Amino acid sequence: MPLLTRHRFLRHVAALSMALLAAPIAAWAAPATGEPVWFGVSGPLTGQNAQYGAQWKAGFDLALEHINAQGGIHGRPLAYNFEDSQSDPRQSVAIAQKLVNDKRVLIELGDFSSPASMAASPIYQRAGLVQLGFTNSHPDFTKGGDYIWSPSISQADAQPLLAELAVKTLGFKRIAVLYLNTDWGRTSKDVLVKAAQERGAQLAIAEGYQADEKDFRSTLVRVRDANPDGLVLISYYPDGALIAGQVRSVGLKQPIAAVGSVYSPKFIELGGAAVNGIYTNTAFYPEEPRAEVQDFVKSFRAKYGKEPDAFNAYAYDAVVYAAAALRQAGSKADRKAVRDAFYKIKDVPSVIFGKASFDPQTRRVIGVKSVNLVVKDGKWAQVDEKAAVAVAR
Repeated sequence: MPLLTRHRFLRHVAALSMALLAAPIAAWAAPATGEPVWFGVSGPLTGQNAQYGAQWKAGFDLALEHINAQGGIHGRPLAYNFEDSQSDPRQSVAIAQKLVNDKRVLIELGDFSSPASMAASPIYQRAGLVQLGFTNSHPDFTKGGDYIWSPSISQADAQPLLAELAVKTLGFKRIAVLYLNTDWGRTSKDVLVKAAQERGAQLAIAEGYQADEKDFRSTLVRVRDANPDGLVLISYYPDGALIAGQVRSVGLKQPIAAVGSVYSPKFIELGGAAVNGIYTNTAFYPEEPRAEVQDFVKSFRAKYGKEPDAFNAYAYDAVVYAAAALRQAGSKADRKAVRDAFYKIKDVPSVIFGKASFDPQTRRVIGVKSVNLVVKDGKWAQVDEKAAVAVAR
């Protein structure tokens, strides 16, 4: 071999060796095999919130694909048992009894709504099984005990960010609030109103509605007659889209802001032109340039052929957190070891947060952010370049 060519060859081999040494260990791990490590899920697969359960499954399955390809949990595959609660507190309680009695289950994820999760929390706490309520934003959720954890931003932090958007960015001075008449909706409304008043706005009217309500026109007439200069919706995306479709029919032309639970492509699909111009804020936006976000979006598109939404990302991250705790707990972990692991895991890779760590006192993720969005020409668009940041309480 000529000397120059030989030198180039040796340099190439050295560079390749360094690259292999620098590569993450997980990337070179053998795929997981053997008896699975199980987590349980309580959430809606049927009923009026079934679409959220479907979004969860898409996020779960993508996370498992990645985790198990990288060696799983100490070489064993991670798997889950999804029990359909319809997000009904009565069913979530029955499911909790079933999951705590299944000794294979080392951690539970869910339920979807805070009321359904909080009804089941005492069962998980007494049995010593971690309940990771990854969409549970009720401020009191994690107060249920040291086995109750959540990476979801508390409404105590989320609603002030929404108030900041409504009052400071959009200039609302007299606000009308339409809220889902559940414990979550009422709590969110109370925190929002207080935060808006602290920022100089007044409450013109607050109206609750039932989860199965379809005709909002009489409520919207009362809202119109209260003469607000802006409307805030505390809704999920199906009911939020329904309300948006009826707002203009009663003569309300005021701008609208909505809580982050409306953020989904489905909101636009269901609401059509009626949701154009509605503002919200969210912890996940697929066009955010962070590498964690773009890697997740690319993988999701490749697997499902569509754009992910926030609930896909929340579910994906929840499995990643669960896997981190299960690994930290050790190859022969019991449920207590998994609980103890949540106090120790730090800087867990996260689509939502970049790196996630839990506050040992509140048992919530530290340092949550929010991106302001608006529906523009049938698409979500970012309002401003900077993300607001809330400190989890």
